[in-house]
Amino acid sequence: MTHRSRILIVDDDRAMREMLASLFAERGFDISQAETADAALETATVEDFDAVLSDIRMPGMSGIEMTGRLRQLRPETPVLLMTAFGSIDSAVEAMRAGAYDYVTKPFEPEAVAFAVERAMERRALHRENARLRTAVDKTAALGDLIGESPAMREIFSLIRRIAHSRSSVLITGESGTGKDVVARTLHFHGERAEKPFVPINCTALPEGLLESELFGHVKGSFTGAHANKQGLFERAHGGTLFLDEIGDMGPALQGKLLRALQDREIRPVGGTQSVRVDVRIIAATNQDLDAAIAEGRFREDLFYRLNVIPIHIPPLRERPEDVPALAELFLRKHSDGRSRFLSNDAVRRLMAHTWRGNARELENVIERSLALSDADTLGPADIPLPDDLSAKDDSSPQAFLRRAAQQHMSLQELSDLYTQEVLALTEGNKVRAAGILGIDRKTLYRRAERRALKNGEPR
Repeated sequence: MTHRSRILIVDDDRAMREMLASLFAERGFDISQAETADAALETATVEDFDAVLSDIRMPGMSGIEMTGRLRQLRPETPVLLMTAFGSIDSAVEAMRAGAYDYVTKPFEPEAVAFAVERAMERRALHRENARLRTAVDKTAALGDLIGESPAMREIFSLIRRIAHSRSSVLITGESGTGKDVVARTLHFHGERAEKPFVPINCTALPEGLLESELFGHVKGSFTGAHANKQGLFERAHGGTLFLDEIGDMGPALQGKLLRALQDREIRPVGGTQSVRVDVRIIAATNQDLDAAIAEGRFREDLFYRLNVIPIHIPPLRERPEDVPALAELFLRKHSDGRSRFLSNDAVRRLMAHTWRGNARELENVIERSLALSDADTLGPADIPLPDDLSAKDDSSPQAFLRRAAQQHMSLQELSDLYTQEVLALTEGNKVRAAGILGIDRKTLYRRAERRALKNGEPR
């Protein structure tokens, strides 16, 4: 059942109450009325309203005093105050009491309706943001890993079961799925958490240098070896060595790695003495190692030595239910302490996207969106996706509407955007702009004010 917005109208003037009640009833609101502030507070004690519209000057308790009490009773309910005795002092006093907005009689009915609807939209947005934050806080998580999908929950369960094991683990998954995060989570949830976690990317160095990094070398073993060097195996002693992108390791070094895993000892480059090491190996790759074995690029015996416990991370496109929590995580990470949010439509837009770069691409999009927009709440139009850029050369109206639909833009957003363009075309001439748009000037004014409010511009 669709929720009908509920408004409480407070005014000792019966004619004013009935006029406002009729105005909001035509817009589908459920209306309650109170003749005094005391009666309004009594009603608000047992009923929740989406907004309260109240006169300031009434017999007994004033609207300003009522606002302060109502804020204690219903802190989320926006209160809008109206008075025929408008002044800067009363406006400041109303805002200090916690009023959301202030209107002066006489007013245009459309203007007060717009102010109330704006207040309700803000309340609904805050409620949704609170709901999303609560949902994220309740999302299944393990360390830096987060997700709601069955696949991620199974990975959490597996990590808990194997964290204290010394068995080798092979993590597979596309680039950007978070294989390194899984590896760190495994280490820091196990009995080796107080010992070193040593990562190395096997694609970052030529094979000769990679061997020296892994096993160390002795002085004079090759040009530039001016002193003995301890390898990563020794540095990781008692802890974990994370071999990222193991599929790119050369065949010769694969053999030496296999011997190190079998014998649990390493020999530095140019050395004659072996060194015993106690290291848990976690390897990761985005390659199909079965295919690499068939093609002779990867040793089958090394594969079996590494693949004692396999963990596969599905791509993000196969688990869209994880997108909201990840997006919220990245939003917090890159907001520099500022409270910023994603609208429902923005979240739906993110969930509908095919994330070829997985979580890494999602983080990049969130960071870029925050940098390009100053809005507290990011809508679909504030989320630049690669698909938008690929279609930027097609400037036809149909292409624009297609991109708008892909971004899940609402009719209101499209209307505001078109109104802004027409105003720019007419250099701010509202008479001409209203004529082009086919609307009256009052409607144009409301659209312009709504746009200014959304962007935080002065009214």
